[in-house]
Amino acid sequence: MAKDSTAAPGRGPRPAGALAALALCAAFLFVGFLALGTWQVERRVWKLDLIARVEQRVHATPTPAPGQAQWPQINATADEYRHVTLSGSYLHDKETLVQASTVQGTGFWVLTPLQLADGSLVLVNRGFVPPEARERATRRDAEPQGNTTVTGLLRLTEPDGGFLRRNDATDGRWYSRDVQAIAASRGLAQVAPYFVDADTQPSDTASATALPVAGLTVINFHNSHLVYALTWYTLALMVAGASWFVARVEWRLRRAAKGVALS
Repeated sequence: MAKDSTAAPGRGPRPAGALAALALCAAFLFVGFLALGTWQVERRVWKLDLIARVEQRVHATPTPAPGQAQWPQINATADEYRHVTLSGSYLHDKETLVQASTVQGTGFWVLTPLQLADGSLVLVNRGFVPPEARERATRRDAEPQGNTTVTGLLRLTEPDGGFLRRNDATDGRWYSRDVQAIAASRGLAQVAPYFVDADTQPSDTASATALPVAGLTVINFHNSHLVYALTWYTLALMVAGASWFVARVEWRLRRAAKGVALS
């Protein structure tokens, strides 16, 4: 009679209690991996819907930026990357430089408060400047004066700082566009809880060297949910396969043990 290759030589069947514990552990892992895979599928559907909505907002006709009455209701799901328009006067002496890395290289975002007709302020990211243009005096002649209309993308505040680097208001080192912290450091009141990434203005195209360089917003949503889902589902299948193999081995061991006992 051929020897069963799936049965471990010299070993008898595992006790029923040990098998029950193994089965419970396998069931827990299988259900857990299956649930995680399904969750990633749901997250992928949500992410694709978000990307579609953001694309629609970015290319939509600009609408008035949310006023003070709407500030408490602003949230990422409904408002991030809305194409908005607003009018007011820039407070250029209150500008803040935030470190930036763009397709133009490394440098700074120029965030300038725009004072609206009702006295409230909105920080406007007027665009990018290289390190050699960080001093306001080097670009003062191009600063918009008087009432100015701005169109751009509504962005939510970026608290605390950048990756591994915290904002330092005392030394004027900013690594993220933290609206509340910048407003506090500049002594500004009635500041909107968002900022606006300015679009490229028609006048900006008149000179290739116009600074700041606007319209550099990068919209990039990390979407690896399908890979994660396949990983979790694969692990669930591996658990199922291992469980089937163990069950097959134990069944053959018990069958062999029963045959020996009968003989």
